[in-house]
Amino acid sequence: MIIQFSWKKCFPLYCVLKVPAAGFKSTKEKGLILQSVSQDVYQNLALEDWIHDNMDFEKRHVLLLWRNSSAVVIGRHQNPWQECNLGVMRQKGVKLARRRSGGGAVYHDKGNINLTFFTDRKKYERIENLKLVLKALKSLRPQLDVQATERYDLLLNKIFKISGTAAKLGRTAAYHHCTLLCSTDKLVLTSVLKTPNSGIQSNATPSVPALVRNLYEEDPTLTCEMLMEAIAGEYASHHHIENHIHVINPANETEFPGINNKAIELKAWNWLYGKTPKFKIITSFNIRHEESNVEIQISMDIKNGNIETCQIDVPQNWLPLDVCVELGNSLIGNKFCPNENTALATALLRTWADSTLHSKLHILCEKIVTLM
Repeated sequence: MIIQFSWKKCFPLYCVLKVPAAGFKSTKEKGLILQSVSQDVYQNLALEDWIHDNMDFEKRHVLLLWRNSSAVVIGRHQNPWQECNLGVMRQKGVKLARRRSGGGAVYHDKGNINLTFFTDRKKYERIENLKLVLKALKSLRPQLDVQATERYDLLLNKIFKISGTAAKLGRTAAYHHCTLLCSTDKLVLTSVLKTPNSGIQSNATPSVPALVRNLYEEDPTLTCEMLMEAIAGEYASHHHIENHIHVINPANETEFPGINNKAIELKAWNWLYGKTPKFKIITSFNIRHEESNVEIQISMDIKNGNIETCQIDVPQNWLPLDVCVELGNSLIGNKFCPNENTALATALLRTWADSTLHSKLHILCEKIVTLM
C-alpha cells in the first residue's frame, strides 16, 4: 500500500516513509509524483535506474523530484578529464558521477532541481514535459521570460540557460530528465566545469558551453520548494491525478530491492572513469629549475581509463633519455588517476640516489600528476 500525503505537508519533512516496491507495481493510479529524501547523487541516479527497470509504464507515468549535494554529473559517453576540473573537485569535495543517459556535463547542488519524467517508450515526449515546466514557472511568476529551445534546453531572457536535458530510451520504458537552476553556487559551477587540460583528442560527446543564470537572480523570492511545488501541481493537473507526493528513501534496500548494488556500480572507478571513450592527450608545459626554464612534452593514449602508451620528451641535457623512458614505461598500465601514479612516482624516486636527478624527477612527476 502506498501512503499519500499532500505536497505542502510532506516536503519539509525529511523522513522515511514506507513505500514497498510491490506497492509501486500494483497500484492502479495513472500517475505518481515521487520525491527522494536523499541528496546523494549515486543513490538518486540508482533510483532512476531502479524505477526504469522495475515499474510498468504502459498505463502509468511517473515524475521524480530530487536534489543532490555538490556533484558534477557527466553524460554516459563523456570524458571527465575533458569536461571538468577534477583537481578542483577533489579540493572542494565535489563528487563526480556518470549517468546512464547521454548529454553534457552539469553541476548539481542543493540549489539545483532535478526532474525525471518516466513513461512508456511510445509515449516519450520531451517537449511536452518542458511545456509543463514552463507552465508551472508562468503560474508562479507570469513576468518570467522563459522559452524552450530546439535542443530542449530552457532559456531565461533568450540568453541564459536555466535547464538542460538528457534522456534514456529503453526497450519498453523511457525517461527524460532535466535540471532547473534556482539558487546554485555559480562560483563553484564555473570552477568545476572548466578543464585545465588542453590537447585532449577524443571522440567523446562534448558539452556545449552556455551562459547560465539562477531563477533566484531574476526573482529573489523564488525558492526550490516553491518551484517543485508548482511543477508537481502542474504535473498533477496535466495528467488528471491528485496532487499528492510519495516521499521515498532510495537507500532502503527493503523498499527497493537491489538498489544498493546499482549505487555501488555508479560510484565504481570502472564506471566513472573506465567507461570514458579512448582518448589521447598531447600537451607541453614549462618547468623552472635552478634559474632555467625547461619545456616538457607529454603524449599519452588512455583506454578504459588506463595509460596505454606514454612518451615523455625533455632536453637530454636536463634529464637523461633512459630516465624518461623508464618513467614513461612505469606509467603504462596504470589508471590515469593521481593516487595510483603518485605512489608509483614515490617508489621510482627512491631508486635514484643523485640528488639533482631526484629533484628534477620529483618536479616532473608532480607536473604529470596534474594532468590527471
